[in-house]
Amino acid sequence: MNTPVRPLLRPSRLAPGARVAVVAPSGPVSEERLQAGLDILRGWDLDPVVAPHVLDRHGQFAYLAGSDADRAADLETAWCDPSVAAVLCARGGYGAQRMVGLLDWEAMRAAGPKVFVGFSDVTVMHEAFATRLGLATLYGPMAAGIDFIKNARAQEHLRATLFEPESVRTITSTGSALVPGRARGVTFGGCLCLLAAEAGTPHARTSARGGLLCLEDVGEETYRLDRCLTQLLRAGLFDGVRGVLLGSWQECEPYERVRALLSDRLGGLGVPVVEEFGFGHGEGALTIPLGVGAELDADAGTLTLDEPALA
Repeated sequence: MNTPVRPLLRPSRLAPGARVAVVAPSGPVSEERLQAGLDILRGWDLDPVVAPHVLDRHGQFAYLAGSDADRAADLETAWCDPSVAAVLCARGGYGAQRMVGLLDWEAMRAAGPKVFVGFSDVTVMHEAFATRLGLATLYGPMAAGIDFIKNARAQEHLRATLFEPESVRTITSTGSALVPGRARGVTFGGCLCLLAAEAGTPHARTSARGGLLCLEDVGEETYRLDRCLTQLLRAGLFDGVRGVLLGSWQECEPYERVRALLSDRLGGLGVPVVEEFGFGHGEGALTIPLGVGAELDADAGTLTLDEPALA
């Protein structure tokens, strides 16, 4: 059954003094970057706590932050801790797919809603939180990410989203319309290659109907982006989409080639498409709420949320 994309439950905004947990569901984390990120969070008057296995390294696969079971336990324990108001991912990389099936979703649902932040490989978790918990999440900078610790714009937009979400109800890009027009829908999406990899799994949605699709990626050759887009198109997962927001394509091939591909694969959807919207792996990345009703104005390069990202 192709369930349409609908607005999801919004967790509460953060207040000064809130306890936030930092977890590593995917790749290994630099201790130096982690400490720098924690300092920023403390500067926001938050109380960050680091999950026990965040700095672990998998004994056999160096691209993983510890074992699948330990990474899953860290996330589940943090989520089910009533003293924790938000769970922030330390970084992406790879690994969320390996642990998402180990989580006790019934226990996490019983723990109630809270803020969840991350991007890139964490796309897997955003999809799972939407389909299993019906919860809106934030596609934004991660606590040990180089852009977060080095870029004031990325920091400030995330801070405002967490504490003063009504101040960023309209998100403005510097991009332009690849396909002009306006559209209303519900935001969803993330990293293109992860959305393609998740297609058909128990935690992935089956339809983009009624949605405003957010797409970005990093370090992929154009033919690989083509393969992911074509797979999703052939699977019918873009059928009924209302509009498309395109973020960064950092470390991909020259943008002229990527742009030509995006126009070729997405231009025929018959919906507004805005490029270079400023979220994802690019410098100074914006925080995009997922699961929130909004209006996309491709000509103006704006996304206006029906309600603040957090309640």
